[in-house]
Amino acid sequence: MIHMRILVAEDKPRMARLLRRALTGEGYSVSVACDGDQALALALADGHDVIVLDVMLPGRDGFEVIRELRAARRSTPTIMLTARDAMADVVRGLDLGADDYLTKPFALDVLLARIRALYRRNPVTYPPELQFEDLRLSSSTHELQRGGRAVSLTRTEYALLETLMRRAGSVVPKEVLLEAAWDSDDYVTDNTLYVFLSALRSHIAAPGEKQLLHTVRGIGYTLRADAT
Repeated sequence: MIHMRILVAEDKPRMARLLRRALTGEGYSVSVACDGDQALALALADGHDVIVLDVMLPGRDGFEVIRELRAARRSTPTIMLTARDAMADVVRGLDLGADDYLTKPFALDVLLARIRALYRRNPVTYPPELQFEDLRLSSSTHELQRGGRAVSLTRTEYALLETLMRRAGSVVPKEVLLEAAWDSDDYVTDNTLYVFLSALRSHIAAPGEKQLLHTVRGIGYTLRADAT
């Protein structure tokens, strides 16, 4: 079975649940965005192999999301979903950088086949090790290394640190971290996120080492070499 991480951007709750259930049933990891702003934030956070992007999203629509994603040099394979059957809309989506499209209503089996085909044509590969300053993170062992010491991370800790390291130097919104580390059906509070990130801080910086993980109040967290 191919293990993929898929981002579904769909504002209709019933359709979002249906897609999530179908994709997780295939063994895929699924993140769900309910508007264009959230979809863009999650897509820019990387870590997804395929994006299923509805055109009619609140805020930024799907066209704006794919335009900004490609402008940011993110090439994640993207399938656009649209209730519009006008050829001009299909052409517009493809011209903006979408890789494929489906017109609603569609059969789930067709979507699954399109996702598999798209992934085979455009496999996303990630380096076996991420590095920021003297901090290293192994994708194979989920081990954090710094200053000659190694710490084995839990699945949740790894998901959080991986997301932060892929966007090192940028502020990662709390919502992006919650999506990366927990199932969207789980009820997770900001306090829970704080507890896990506090644990990560202690793993990242032993006594005498410079802290790299910083809080940006009211927004999220960032990996940065300085605290300013």
